[in-house]
Amino acid sequence: MTRADGRSGDATVPAPSRDELGDRVLTVPNALSVLRLLGVPLFLWLLLGPQADGWAVVVLMVSGVTDWADGKLARALGQSSRLGALLDPAADRLYIVATLVAFVLRDVVPLWIVAALVAREVVLGVVLLVLRRAGWPPLQVHYLGKAATFILLYAFPLLLLAAGTGWLAPVVAPLAYALTVWGSALYLLAGVLYVVQAVGLLRQGRTA
Repeated sequence: MTRADGRSGDATVPAPSRDELGDRVLTVPNALSVLRLLGVPLFLWLLLGPQADGWAVVVLMVSGVTDWADGKLARALGQSSRLGALLDPAADRLYIVATLVAFVLRDVVPLWIVAALVAREVVLGVVLLVLRRAGWPPLQVHYLGKAATFILLYAFPLLLLAAGTGWLAPVVAPLAYALTVWGSALYLLAGVLYVVQAVGLLRQGRTA
């Protein structure tokens, strides 16, 4: 299990409390996470309002870069914080859910892909509630989950281009669909790992 400070830990060890992290709010990684959060409504408006796909792609690309950068900067600058541990996965999930909703409304991706990924979020939401009731803190972001999110955030712009009518659409379509399948598979696998970790923690709690 990956800790919020970037260090690895055993899946059977209790998840580190966010109280162990710093209280700082005004940090560079937190500013990047807030920037990504602010981009969610802008991205939805661009897709569903004027359907400015080019600018929507730019927003997604900026989100992908900041998603990678905030974690690196948090470790490099020693600016890991409780707020950052909450904002980073929240921004990731909001972008993915918002993108999937917009893509379904515009018939960019099949409904079954969206149903599978949204079901994953629902299951993890239930798992987090069960852990909280048992006295455990939320599971920290797993490296596989971050990798899957990174792939999806780059697959989505390519899907937009593939859904277009220009000469670029048939060129990027194979890569777009490959990244979507790969990213979705890893995203679901990461969800399974989170559930396995949660079951291990709950069993450990009962044994104790």
